[in-house]
Amino acid sequence: QVQLVESGGGLAQAGGSLRLSCTASVRTFSEYAMGWLRQAPGKEREWIAAITWAGGSTYYAESVEGRFTISRDNAKNTVYLQMNSLKPEDTAVYYCATGLGNRPQDYDRWGQGTQVTVSS
Repeated sequence: QVQLVESGGGLAQAGGSLRLSCTASVRTFSEYAMGWLRQAPGKEREWIAAITWAGGSTYYAESVEGRFTISRDNAKNTVYLQMNSLKPEDTAVYYCATGLGNRPQDYDRWGQGTQVTVSS
């Protein structure tokens, strides 16, 4: 059973940066592709980034391409989301999840989420 715990959320100003972390409690973390998704108030959950098992390939939604970077450290059982040039519309609860794809239904194990708030 995979358990995921996100951290690193908080308040940032527009144009600023935050780095989210997601640590998995599983021995075989390197066998899992991982993704980051988010849900803004009143909106549906959306996929924003994904990374393959060894980190060889990464994928981004158009809304974050060029601003966010997903990476992983399998020795630490951790996946990261570096968020730069933040915008107020990036305000959301951010989730990490196991899986691969560009839809929330492509992911099966989820963390509890971490709040990111970007002020203008």
